[in-house]
Amino acid sequence: MNSIKLLRERLGVTQEAMAAGIGVTQGNVSNYERGQQMPPEVARKLITYAHGLGHAITFDDVYGPLPALPRCRPAKTK
Repeated sequence: MNSIKLLRERLGVTQEAMAAGIGVTQGNVSNYERGQQMPPEVARKLITYAHGLGHAITFDDVYGPLPALPRCRPAKTK
């Protein structure tokens, strides 16, 4: 399941309520739940909205943690 949908369900709100709370349309929320990338300025509004409902969320909750970078091998010296 998409992280935006999980966040919305954890907040206990409908798509319409979330949309009104973050200043987008219900269709936008639906698109985010179906995988469309949420713009950073909207993610900030979602974080603020969630805080207003008593939930602490972060950008990691919205976008997921950054993938681990591959380990670099030490440079060979001559």
